Formats: sequence, C-alpha cells, structure tokens
Amino acid sequence: MEAWRKIRLGDACVTNADSYSPKEEWKFVNYLDTGNITDNRIDSIQYIDVENDKLPSRARRKVKKDSIIYSTVRPNQRHFGIIKTQPENFLVSTGFAVIDVDANVLNSDFLYYLLTQPTLVETLHAIAEQSTSAYPSIKPSDIEDLEIEVPDLATQKRIADILGSLDGKIAQNAAINENLTEQARAIFQEWFIDYEPFGGAAPLDWHPSTLGQIAEMKTDSWSPAKNPDVVVEHYSIPAFDEQHYPVFEIASGIKSNKYILNSNSVMISKLNPDTKRIWRPMCLSAHPICSTEFIVYEAKKQEQKDYIYSILDSVPFLNHLCSHTTGSTNSRQRATPKSTLDFTLCLPPDSVIEDFCHIVTPMYDLIASNIVENQSLAKARDSLLPRLMSGEIDVSAVQL
Repeated sequence: MEAWRKIRLGDACVTNADSYSPKEEWKFVNYLDTGNITDNRIDSIQYIDVENDKLPSRARRKVKKDSIIYSTVRPNQRHFGIIKTQPENFLVSTGFAVIDVDANVLNSDFLYYLLTQPTLVETLHAIAEQSTSAYPSIKPSDIEDLEIEVPDLATQKRIADILGSLDGKIAQNAAINENLTEQARAIFQEWFIDYEPFGGAAPLDWHPSTLGQIAEMKTDSWSPAKNPDVVVEHYSIPAFDEQHYPVFEIASGIKSNKYILNSNSVMISKLNPDTKRIWRPMCLSAHPICSTEFIVYEAKKQEQKDYIYSILDSVPFLNHLCSHTTGSTNSRQRATPKSTLDFTLCLPPDSVIEDFCHIVTPMYDLIASNIVENQSLAKARDSLLPRLMSGEIDVSAVQL
C-alpha cells in the first residue's frame, strides 16, 4: 500500500460544472431542493411541468452519476448525498455545491465519506458560522480549499466498499421497513375503511364507537430533576425528526417533566399535526419517557395495541387530528388531546381485531428490529469512518 499524500481538494475535483439554461426549453423538470435529502436519503423529488408552472429560480444545477451534492447552508444539518441514479431532466438546487472528482486521483465514494465524517462537517460548519450572509453558509471555494490526505485509488475504493457495505445494509433495512409500513396501512384500509374482506360494507355485528372506548390517554409524569443520574430512553420531537430513534441520555440534561411510557404505549405528536409523527416506542430500557408534545395512548385491551396504532396511522384519524387544533400559526398549532378520543369508528368484534393484529404485529416488530439493527450498523460505520480515513486501519486484508 502506497503512502497517503496531502492534496488540495480543488486540484482533484470541479464544483458546479454544469447548469441548466432556460434556452434548453425542457418541458418538465425533476427538482431536488436542499431540504429533501439528508445523509444521502432522498425524501421527495418535485415534478415540475415547466410549460404550466414556473421553475424555481434555484433549480439550475445539473448532476451526473457519482456527483456529490453538498448543501452550502448549515452543513451540520447534513443535507448531502451522492448521485447514483437520477430521473430524466433532473436538476438540484443552487443551494448545493455539486462536486465531481478527477477519477484519476479520487474515488467519488471515498470522497463522499470523507466529506461527511463528523469532524469535517464540523469544520465546514465553523466556516459557515463566520459567513456574512443572513444564515450560516459556505462557498464552493471553502470546499475546494480543503486540504485532505488520501491513499492510492485502490485503497480509496477498498475503504469506500467497506463503508458502503454497512450503508447498503442500512438502506436495505430502511426499504424493507417502508414496504412493511405500506403493507400494514393497506391492510388497515382494506379491512376497516373499505371493508373488502367483508363484502364492501361493515358487517351487522360491528357498531359505531369512538377511540375513547377502546383506548385511554396516559399522562403519568416523570421528573428529571428528581432523578438526575438516571439514564433515560427519551422519545422527543427532534429525535423522531432526525432518526426515528430515541436518545439515551442522562436525565440531568433534560429541563422539563416527561410522560412515562411502557410496552403498551403508542403515541402521536400534537405539535403541528399536519406533520405526522407517530411512534410505537420500543422500550429498550428501564426508563422510556417522551416529550409532553406527544399524546400517549394505551389500549384498554393490551392485545389490541397495534389496532390502536394503526388507527392513529390512518388518514381519517390524521384528518380528525388536524381539524381539532389550537393556535393561529402553522409553527405553533397543536391538536387538542381530549378531542382525539371522540374520533369515530366502526368497531368490529374482538375476534376480528385479534386476526388483524396477528397479521400486522409481526410487521411492526420487524420494523422495530430493523431500526435497532440500523442504529448498530450506523454506530459501527461511524466508529470505523475516522479510523479508515486516517489510515489507522490497514484495509488490504479486510474481507467483505
């Protein structure tokens, strides 16, 4: 293995090499904004009919296979990724720096991992904090001026393959979870909204009911101030938004009282309910707690927990939640917890609910298992990343 050498990044790549011109007259555009990708995971791509709708002024950057896209605004929010496939007429925001490597010097996957390791993200964010713009931002030249140490191309590829194998498994688990979630939602829709297994109408032994008749709200309080040294499993709004996984932390760092959770709990955020945040807590420790911005429910019959969870995850319930809010602005709207218990439904016999739960509970359990595994894989990747990028680990003998 050859010695690592220091290079200026701008000498081995180009940034923002190609842009779209309206003179090209594309009839449609598939557009990716900075907020729609995080840690190489795309949430959505906006389809724009250019003939009928105005193209956003920032929809200008062209990319190609293996282009790295790196948000220049607030790098610590991790809005970056590497392009492997793309739809037709694909543009990304000018809020990205688009980085294309010289393939004779750099492996694009290696560079992506190098640029996204926490220490370098922190370096770029520190530069952003010194900017004179209205918000913390970096310039493409800040990326180009980075001095990095790199091994030979074969070693770069080996390092990227090791990290990529972990990310590949994480992506596979995430895809499985998306599929399982959609399956569970479809089954609930078929059984309890469309009544397909029952001839398209609610059977005569089903009767009108409300959520409050089969579930109760729980507001049992837990005080961090009285238990400062306890390690808690904290289900917070930021934890949901960032990774759909609780934060394990010392209670002394938590400022306000929380709700106590248990294995029978399901919950949904009352804050800005049009952004659905529904959680089936895993209760991996002795002290699971959640933000009081969540409404916590327990099924009156524990074996019906996942029927309750599926109700909370349904479109009719979300519509009910959004129609019973307080607050005049979207940033501070809150659903009224007691009104959720008035949500109406056609309640089937316990035997039907039991049959439904026998189908969906293993799905939800597998989703939870995959989430836990992905956390372990991510920790392994993040632990390996700096050691691989510094040359501390000799990758020549590593078996994939």
